[in-house]
Amino acid sequence: MDDELLSDLSPFLSGDPGNSTEDPGWWATSGGTETVHLVVRCVMTSVYILIITVGLLGNITLVKIFITNSAMRSVPNIFISSLAVGDLLLLVTCVPVDAFRFFSEEWVFGEAACKLIPVIQLTSVGVSVFTLTALSADRYKAIVNPMDIQTSSAVFWTCLKAVSIWLLSVLLAIPEAVFSQVVSMQGHGANATFMNCVPYPMSNQMHPKIHSVMIFLVYFLIPLVIISVYYYHIARTLMKSAHDMPGEVQEHTRRQIETRKRLAKIVLVFVGLFALCWFPNHVLYMYRSFHYHQMDLSLAHLVITLLARVLSFSSSCVNPFALYLLSESFRRHFNSQLRCGRGARQERQASYLHSTSHIRLTSIKKATPTAAIVASAANGSTTRQEVAL
Repeated sequence: MDDELLSDLSPFLSGDPGNSTEDPGWWATSGGTETVHLVVRCVMTSVYILIITVGLLGNITLVKIFITNSAMRSVPNIFISSLAVGDLLLLVTCVPVDAFRFFSEEWVFGEAACKLIPVIQLTSVGVSVFTLTALSADRYKAIVNPMDIQTSSAVFWTCLKAVSIWLLSVLLAIPEAVFSQVVSMQGHGANATFMNCVPYPMSNQMHPKIHSVMIFLVYFLIPLVIISVYYYHIARTLMKSAHDMPGEVQEHTRRQIETRKRLAKIVLVFVGLFALCWFPNHVLYMYRSFHYHQMDLSLAHLVITLLARVLSFSSSCVNPFALYLLSESFRRHFNSQLRCGRGARQERQASYLHSTSHIRLTSIKKATPTAAIVASAANGSTTRQEVAL
C-alpha cells in the first residue's frame, strides 16, 4: 500500500541528497548522510525485529488459546482470531520485506514479489478493518437488539462471515497485483536511476491520487464511519437501559449490561488502536501521492515517514496486549500458555472451571420474574458466548 517509501528514503539511504531544489539540511555533507544512514538502519532494524517478535508471540498465543480452549470459542473470539491470523500474515511477509528496504536502494525481490506483497498487505489491512466493522455490528446486535435469538449455529455462521471477510479482502486487493510493476525511477544524483515497485501505472499523474484516496476511503474512513454509527446507538442504548431497568430484575440485568459493556469496550479499543496506527500512514501516503514529483528531503519528513511505518506495522501486535489488559479470562489463559508443567495444567483447569462457573452464574435462574425469563430465553446463548471472552 505504501510502495513509494523507497523513493522517499533513497536519497538518505544512498547518502546522496541530489540536486533537489529544497534545502537538504545538515546532512548535505558526507558525514551527515552517513550518520543518518547508520541511525536509520540500526534503529529501524531493531524496531522491526521487536515488532515481529512481539507480534508473533502475542498473536500465535491468542490463536492457540481460542483453538485449544472450548470455553473461549465464542462469536467475538472467532472474529478476534481472524484478526490475529491477518496480523500474522502481515508480520511474516510484509514487515521483513519493508525492513530490507533500509539496506537496499532498489527493489530487489522481482516482479512477482512486487505484485504479491502489496496484495498481502492490503488483504491484511482489509481483514482488520472489515472484521472490526463486523465485531461492531455484532456488539450492536447484542446490545441494541437483545431479544434476537442466537441459535446454536451462531458459531458456524460467524466462521462463515469471517471467511467471507477474507475473500472480500483478497478480491479488493487483486487490482494491486494487476497494476503493481517494477519501474525505473529517476534518482537525485546526476543520471541516477533506481528500480522501484509502484502500485499503479506511471503513465498518468492521476493514478497515484486516485489510488491513495480510494485506499483511504475503503480501508479507513468509510469503515470507521460505519463503526461510529454502531457505537453511537450502542452508547445511547446503554445509557437508556441504565435508567429503564425494572427494580425486580435490576441485579441480573446489571450483570448482563456490564458484560456487554466490557465486550463493547474491548472492540472499541481495537478500533481506536487501528485508527491511531494507520491514520498517519494514510495521510502521508495521500500527501506523497498529491506531491509525487516534489521530493521532500527535510529531516521532519523523514522522521514522520519512519514513525508512520512503525505505527502501521505496530497495529499487528497491539491487539493481544489490549486483550490481555482488558480480559481477565484471556489473561489467565495467556499466562498459562507461557508456563509449562503441572502448574500450568492446574491453572488451565482452574481457569476452565472459573469460566464455566461464571457462565452458570450469569445464566438466568428459573426463579427470575416472568419478564426477565422472556428476555433471557431470547439471549441466553448470547450470554454464554459473551462471557467466554
